[in-house]
Amino acid sequence: MDGGVALTALGLFLLGGAWSIWRADHDAKGRTAPQVFFTLVLLVAAGLAIASGVLRQV
Repeated sequence: MDGGVALTALGLFLLGGAWSIWRADHDAKGRTAPQVFFTLVLLVAAGLAIASGVLRQV
């Protein structure tokens, strides 16, 4: 497996994790601050991994 493909796959995995955390909110309280923070961290990591994976494939 090429390194670019592996980075892109990792980025998509992180993106799925961010979506899963974003959807897991409490009915009464809504989303908590740590939940939003961790989602944003995963989105940034996913974006960087996908971008670097795509650029390595070029």
